[in-house]
Amino acid sequence: FRLGALSVVKHDYLPRAVALHPRFELVCVADDANRPGWTHERNQQFADEFGVPYVKDVARAIEQFGLEAAAVSPEAERHCDLAVRAAEANLHIVVDKPLSTSLGECDRLIEAIDRSGVSCLVWNRNLLPALIQAREAIESGQIVKVEAVHCDFYFSKDAGPRLGSRSPGDPPINWLDRQLEAHADGSDGGVGEVAMGELQVEGIYPLAYIQMLTGGARVRRVFARTAAHFHQAHADNDVDDLASATLEIEGGIVGSLCIGRIGAAAHPDIGEIKLHLIGTEGAMVVSEARPEVAIYYRDQPPLEFKHRRVGDENNYLLVENFARSIDGSEKPILDARDARDICATVLAALESARGGRPADVANLQLP
Repeated sequence: FRLGALSVVKHDYLPRAVALHPRFELVCVADDANRPGWTHERNQQFADEFGVPYVKDVARAIEQFGLEAAAVSPEAERHCDLAVRAAEANLHIVVDKPLSTSLGECDRLIEAIDRSGVSCLVWNRNLLPALIQAREAIESGQIVKVEAVHCDFYFSKDAGPRLGSRSPGDPPINWLDRQLEAHADGSDGGVGEVAMGELQVEGIYPLAYIQMLTGGARVRRVFARTAAHFHQAHADNDVDDLASATLEIEGGIVGSLCIGRIGAAAHPDIGEIKLHLIGTEGAMVVSEARPEVAIYYRDQPPLEFKHRRVGDENNYLLVENFARSIDGSEKPILDARDARDICATVLAALESARGGRPADVANLQLP
């Protein structure tokens, strides 16, 4: 499939994973001409690495290069807009997370996908080895009818100055400036003009786990608490870096979630990411990072992860799933409708946290 990377200004792992898969050929990078200079710099750097043209005109690139698929990874607030334009041009789409912070934008994309009949995969971590094994345990009957699920999703990356470090009279930290600074160490998950907390930036990962392991059951109601507990940038921009949520899920399932960006000093690995599942028969604890090895040595750089994942083919398997969904032999493991449900859950959690009371998950899914 002839692939175009439509903006490579967030993390480049998504377009890189698609471009390296043998069933896709990256033929160009494209973005809108009116984007700020830093976006063009990142796009050009990626294009130069792969030896393909960078075109500052998305519509012209789609036509000129005969694209069949698009890898969409701009600022989060532009995900749906670029994906809609790709769908309207009949391109199959793989889009970075979160899908959006707006249900209206999610709906606009779903409608465009339905009209064109293209496939859409939203990036996720559901094909990590531990999650594959957990799903197989449920499907094989080792765990019968999941009744309760809890996920810890503590991400051990820094996000700039610690809370309380700003001196009196200092201006608040500008969100985009902080994200641009963070790009060097990969902690810029919320890059864009719009500030986003951890529920919005990373919440799709644990909520997708819960969605998959409960057989696609949807969250009906949420009670949540949020805080800016660790990082000054989050406090200055009124977004969360720590949150908890209790979930009422279809079929009488009870769920809960704790999520946070807890800082690099808090954990030797990428973070404490673990699921607990209880069924009518059987129970399971799933460590997302396993299998892993721990490596310690003299003069080890302080920011180097000491625990390293092995056997992780998540990115390759996601792209393989995307290719097979284009063939029509598989459904995307997380499509735009699934991601819309997750967006609705996150928005309900934020509403609950603001109001201090449970919130219904609105408009669960388009017909």
